[in-house]
Amino acid sequence: MATRRQNNIAIVTGAAKGIGLAIAERLARDGAQLVIADLDGAALEEAAVKLSARFGQDVGSLAGDLSDQAVAKAVIDLALERFGGIDILVNNAGGGIIKPFVDQTPETLKATIDRNLWTVLWCSWYVAPIMRAQAYGRIVNIGADSVRNGLWDHAAYNAAKGGVHGLTTGMAREFARDGITVNTVAPCAVNTPQMVEITRRDPALAAKFVNVIPVGRPAEMEEVASMVSYLASAEASFVTGQVISVNGGSTML
Repeated sequence: MATRRQNNIAIVTGAAKGIGLAIAERLARDGAQLVIADLDGAALEEAAVKLSARFGQDVGSLAGDLSDQAVAKAVIDLALERFGGIDILVNNAGGGIIKPFVDQTPETLKATIDRNLWTVLWCSWYVAPIMRAQAYGRIVNIGADSVRNGLWDHAAYNAAKGGVHGLTTGMAREFARDGITVNTVAPCAVNTPQMVEITRRDPALAAKFVNVIPVGRPAEMEEVASMVSYLASAEASFVTGQVISVNGGSTML
């Protein structure tokens, strides 16, 4: 429905490419106005131009490291200055360094926590008072199904994404009477450009990630974006504090 989110203001982090860009495209198609953020400035600019041309709207963008408190605040401020409010925050920025736990270094461990947890913490911390003041908001985090199935080489990544899952339930309860819902979408392996590259470079490793999925394939980026779209909508007002897997059955409840 093109009018589901007409004039809603949405921030999507990690939106230069991959899942984040697919989410931004879906929300724009649903009628939302966008602010997108990413560490990759060149790719972000390209994405903003593409989205503006495709959907005929002004797209705000800000490049920077969202694990930096000041950068996270700047993204929130940009949305307020450009559009006057924030209705939807999609915390997609992330990217784990996937390797056996004992092969991690202090640097890779810190990078994994920064990218996947601090980005979510800072953006959520800044947006929550704004949403509370307007008595409406949708926060959708991107988590990981690997937190539930203990996927190979994902221990450090799961520590960060597990933090996101925990933040989801805590915030959902705290803001439940403020018109704010907080949920997490937890994908399995997704057919991103990175997954395509892993499959090309190391088919055996890719097979380990895909073989745990009963459907027998990775998720498509649009399938993840579809769930985000629902949770970001007004009609999802009674869904909060949930970690919803988009996983082809790799974990089942």
